[in-house]
Amino acid sequence: MGGESTTRTAPRSGGGTSSGPVGSRTGQRLSGLVVALGLALFLGGFGWAALVYRPYTVPTSSMSPTIEGGSRVLAQKVDGDEVRRGDVVVFSDKEWVSNALVVKRVVAVGGDTVACCTEGKLTVNGKQIEEPYLPEGSLAEIQDFPTVKVPEGRLFLLGDERQGSLDSTAHLTDAAQGTVARSAVEARVDAVVYPWKGMLKSPTGFEALGTLSRPGPLRTILWMIVGGTVLIFGGAAYGPIAKRTSARRPRRPQPESAGAR
Repeated sequence: MGGESTTRTAPRSGGGTSSGPVGSRTGQRLSGLVVALGLALFLGGFGWAALVYRPYTVPTSSMSPTIEGGSRVLAQKVDGDEVRRGDVVVFSDKEWVSNALVVKRVVAVGGDTVACCTEGKLTVNGKQIEEPYLPEGSLAEIQDFPTVKVPEGRLFLLGDERQGSLDSTAHLTDAAQGTVARSAVEARVDAVVYPWKGMLKSPTGFEALGTLSRPGPLRTILWMIVGGTVLIFGGAAYGPIAKRTSARRPRRPQPESAGAR
């Protein structure tokens, strides 16, 4: 009888399953780095926001339609010296209201002369101001007020809803002629977050009078948070995706020599 060599397929132990890590080592390391980067961006964005911004609720409709009554806003903490024409600011003034914050738009700063109205428009330093943020079809003010020379270090503020706003025009008989000290400002509103309306539009009507304030870092912060979230979920998905891909890949049988017989 001659010798005969045969080949048999060796059975796989454990029913074809593997208890080792799924995917290549390089893939696992990269996915870990992606998750770590995502966490850094996500937490960094929230941390930055907590340092720079404060949330406020605007209880009245005096800033409508820019900010409706009951809306939640994010305001960047700023020094009063940083405030410029067109800014929507949060401030406190006991002459206006006790134990409460007020949200109004700065229309004139120290040294400006403000008056109303010329052809239905507010004038600052003799220039008519385009105010697209006012309610559609409304005039800059329903009643004329005397020309006001804003003292240095103070601000003249109006609500966007001029007909119902208790703003500087309601305090013209005060000693400061309705103006508010720059030091009373706590923050500058950047965005309406609930209900979501996004970033406030730039008050371009004041550009002819001087430089406008630049938006705060809110857009960058939002991109950090969104980007971090995407990276976290994307990196975490590597394991399940690699496992599914490995399960679908056809397995080659492992030959086993049975020897001569």
